[in-house]
Amino acid sequence: MPNMHSNPGPLVAALAYDGLCTFEFGVTYEVFGLPRPEMGGDWYRFSVCRAENGPLRAAGGLTVTPDSGLSLLEQADLIIVPGWREPGGGVPVHITDALRLAHGRGARLASLCSGVFVLAATGLLDGRSATTHWRYVDKLRACHPAVNVAPDVLYTDEGSLLTAAGSAAGIDLCLHIVRADYGPDIANSVARRLVVPPHRDGGQAQFIERPVPRQHEGARLSVLIDWMRRHLKEELTISVLAERAGMSTRTFQRRFEETTGLPAGEWIVQERLSCARELLERPEGLALDRIAELSGFGSVEALRHHFRSRLRTSPSAYRARFGHRAPQAAAQS
Repeated sequence: MPNMHSNPGPLVAALAYDGLCTFEFGVTYEVFGLPRPEMGGDWYRFSVCRAENGPLRAAGGLTVTPDSGLSLLEQADLIIVPGWREPGGGVPVHITDALRLAHGRGARLASLCSGVFVLAATGLLDGRSATTHWRYVDKLRACHPAVNVAPDVLYTDEGSLLTAAGSAAGIDLCLHIVRADYGPDIANSVARRLVVPPHRDGGQAQFIERPVPRQHEGARLSVLIDWMRRHLKEELTISVLAERAGMSTRTFQRRFEETTGLPAGEWIVQERLSCARELLERPEGLALDRIAELSGFGSVEALRHHFRSRLRTSPSAYRARFGHRAPQAAAQS
């Protein structure tokens, strides 16, 4: 690849295998492989790593010719497994051995969708949280009972081991990695080019076989949801929201959950958490009481409560981990 040695940024290696999942691979390349001169000289380097010999076919009738073999993993800072051809099927030992060695010397390992079965086969996920597409959750539990499967999240972050749920959740995880490495402004810039939200909170349960709302009510709620996002710091009661939607409270609650997959109160908490997280990631270092006010929690105590109960951390610990770092420092990490 042209950017393989052109800068000192972190080296990202995408694992290519026979039966490669095209969408997940495309997500990986789109985030980490596209040239981004606007990001400066410390952006990621990207290369594709051949995991197997012989012709490598990809979904959609494509063939893949990787740049390198598994020896590339000896240098990679981040290794991504973009899906796996047979969830629950065997993973060649030479692949799992190479991943364990890379992780042992400090490389981060990430999986998208069914790629978690490759990471689980290494044993590195034993006793840790991991996720996958909701269709594969039961199979992951059955095949790897030592893994703490999180069925309702879009991605998990265990520091050097990261997993994403369904295919599109791979975008969420990749942006999360960019955010941790380069800060929220850079992640937001990448998200804008992808035309996706920089944060997508909630869980994959909201995408499982839910009824489609009536078109005119869905349109009304879409306008209301945009308004709610702009007024998070106000008191958003069900009665006020139902009145703005022109519905009874009972109808509003039912239609809102059909549209978003979440009760209105839970959706508001998730959006406020998303707002608070973005404010904590910014370099300005806003005081916690100001963040609590802007995000709609009202008090530092409420802010801390929701961080502990939903994210299993504190606002200060979250800022310490995900607050903005200079790109050069991220590249050296």
